[in-house]
Amino acid sequence: MKIIHKIDHFLYTIFPDITDNENIVKILEEYYTYGPYKPKVKIENGFVIVEIDIVSITSQEVDFKKAISFCENGSFSEAKPLLENLIKQNPTNSECHRIIGQIYSDEGNQEEAINSLIDALRWDSKNAYALVMMGNIFAKYKNDIETAMKYYDQALIAKPDDNITINNIGANLLQQHKFEEAKKYFHKALSLEGKYPNTHYALAMIANHEGDLNSAFYSFIQTAKYSNKNDFFYKKGIEEAYQIANEIFKEKTGKNIFRKFRVFLEQKSGVEIDIIKDETILTAAKIEFAENHDREKHIVKFKDTVPAYEHLIMHELVHLDFVLDAQEEENNLLFTTTQQHKNIFLRNIDSSLKKLKQKGISEAGINTYGSGLFSGISSLIFNAPIDLFIENLLYKEHPELRPYQFVSLMNLVQDGLKAVTDKQVLEFTPKEIISDTKIYNLVGAMQLKNLYAVDFISEYKASKIEMDTANKFYKEFLEYSEDKKPGEEYELVQHWADDLKLNDNFELIGENQYRQRSNVDSFIDDLSKNPFGTEEKDPIKEKKMETFLESQKEIGLNMAVVMFMGGALKFFEEKNKDEIKKIAFEIAMQGTQGYDPNIKNYKLSSIPNQTFSGYQILAYYYVSWSIAIPEMLGQLQLPFDEEYKLALTMFKK
Repeated sequence: MKIIHKIDHFLYTIFPDITDNENIVKILEEYYTYGPYKPKVKIENGFVIVEIDIVSITSQEVDFKKAISFCENGSFSEAKPLLENLIKQNPTNSECHRIIGQIYSDEGNQEEAINSLIDALRWDSKNAYALVMMGNIFAKYKNDIETAMKYYDQALIAKPDDNITINNIGANLLQQHKFEEAKKYFHKALSLEGKYPNTHYALAMIANHEGDLNSAFYSFIQTAKYSNKNDFFYKKGIEEAYQIANEIFKEKTGKNIFRKFRVFLEQKSGVEIDIIKDETILTAAKIEFAENHDREKHIVKFKDTVPAYEHLIMHELVHLDFVLDAQEEENNLLFTTTQQHKNIFLRNIDSSLKKLKQKGISEAGINTYGSGLFSGISSLIFNAPIDLFIENLLYKEHPELRPYQFVSLMNLVQDGLKAVTDKQVLEFTPKEIISDTKIYNLVGAMQLKNLYAVDFISEYKASKIEMDTANKFYKEFLEYSEDKKPGEEYELVQHWADDLKLNDNFELIGENQYRQRSNVDSFIDDLSKNPFGTEEKDPIKEKKMETFLESQKEIGLNMAVVMFMGGALKFFEEKNKDEIKKIAFEIAMQGTQGYDPNIKNYKLSSIPNQTFSGYQILAYYYVSWSIAIPEMLGQLQLPFDEEYKLALTMFKK
């Protein structure tokens, strides 16, 4: 066998009898002589090489494994004689010396432990476990950190890529309250493996000791993120992070975060923002946009009795920021509900309302209950998708807010959990409303798990369909979040409501269009300048047109439209140009919000006693303008040029 030692200070540490290079050969020859076998010792290029002509005794393997088994079971008294006999027969096995050294240390005999570990290192100077154990003994029992560090540094050289060995070195130093020394090893371990929870936990403990609460919070969260839910470090990471967050709250720095952001938004919008405590509001926080309340200022209202309310204020301010960005692009949408929407909703849950009546609930109570359900589901439809984008931005761009966000989101998700698992709620609430609510709330719970490792998902007891839908929604959000553009959050509002068949509960309307139609003078002025909406920038209309055009590309030549155009050509044959123009104007006026090919009950006062399908009225739209106002036909953006050519060939006399 061949043993190689580098000639450096460590060689002098494990062979203290070596005084200089002159007696290296002599000392090593004496130590490595085994029975009649004398080693060859030579020095080459800064290394001393020891060659021993000895055949390993293979019969030792059984006893060696048996000794290890005894040690693993804590039977050191049975392992010790086996190891001593093995060493007597063949001292070349470094691990035998290392294990018996561990036994001596556990027995409290540190001197004998050191002697055995030195022997282990003499036979294998890169035995990392022996090196770490030597460092541990000198740090823990000798309080000799300088010597301990020599052995730890050698362990780093022996196993430079073993994060667990390096982490264990740091852990021992941490136990000795040698924080600065420990940090060196933990950071090295983390650079090798960033997902080892033990290392994150240790760094969190050090940061907490040093008073760096934000770093401690971050590391405790990382501890939980990289642990399994049932592991010690998962539970401990969440618990400690929560305690640290509450310590941070005591410093009262949260106000500085939202005050700074408020100044930014005021400069961006040119409108002042008031932040007012109000315990009478129904939610924990809300924003009142100036233009919606005919005020000169935006107002954020909040309850300071809610934990981490600073996060909720920031949440509302970011919502305002989203609106400002969408307004800049002229594609901001308003979520509107009418009595008609509410009536449709109440009709859909009529059977549940009747059950309440049978239980003796008053008509007023039932009305209040139904209105509350409508408000609640409407709020979820609009806010759940947008909230995901807001929280994502807060997490990425405002790391100083994370302790507040962590506590606040935990409370919100737990409230959402209660809303779909409380027995009383389940008894009276329609199953479809519970299911839809559960899906929306599950998506929020998925984000909490993704950001902060806190996992409430299984507690929702969702069905496979509910879980699949929530996963689909969250995946769609993640795809959008990679490069979200202003106003795109409204697409998820609509998509998810469509998937859950909740689109009868509301309408998304372009803000500019809504405000123009709310102001009579403005509406009339706009109507006189642009009577058919061809120059009006309407995000809803543009999106519908984009979708429609894409669908037409897939269809190719639409024969249904060709046939409807044939009917229109025949109908207009008997009309003069002014009559056709009147019909064209009415179709255009009615179509300012766009026509849906799937709707089949359009009516026109200029063509009484007739009901039009979506494609039929689009055909009449195209043909009437082509005949009466051909110079403006291109502005309609109707993709039926080829259909019209074919219709002229087939039906024009």
